[in-house]
Amino acid sequence: MTGLDLDPEFLAFASGHDPRSTYLQADALALPFADNSFDYVLSVAALCFTADWQKAVSEIVRVTRKRFAIGLLNRHSLLWLDKGRHGGSGTYRGALWLSPAEFRDSLKGLPVENIRTRSAIYLPSGTNTARIVERLLPGGLPLRGMIVLSGEKPAAG
Repeated sequence: MTGLDLDPEFLAFASGHDPRSTYLQADALALPFADNSFDYVLSVAALCFTADWQKAVSEIVRVTRKRFAIGLLNRHSLLWLDKGRHGGSGTYRGALWLSPAEFRDSLKGLPVENIRTRSAIYLPSGTNTARIVERLLPGGLPLRGMIVLSGEKPAAG
């Protein structure tokens, strides 16, 4: 596994907790890897804080050989109502919040197929009660706080 971040303190923390993996200081807008370098690429909420999230999505697709999954914050969610409005609060200050449609549109023109969109985290509190309620809600509701978009690169040849 290879992890990336711009912040050296975050990288030191990660490598201190997982010495088997490699951690690099790098920018999501210019990934330091050749095309098709990784079988699988995962990004969870990191692109919510980049200067050009669409460029970062294209970089993820570029370095992916098989599958990718990207998680971003959902503007059509209870979490956005609680933490995202008016520029955000706490760790959500300045974060990018997208609709599922805007997120899917970012893949137009990129070499991807079998695109799927899912969502997670309905209730912003994270309490035991919230977790129980989330399990009882129908999975198809588009109100969850995190949108996860996954896709595949077409097989070569």
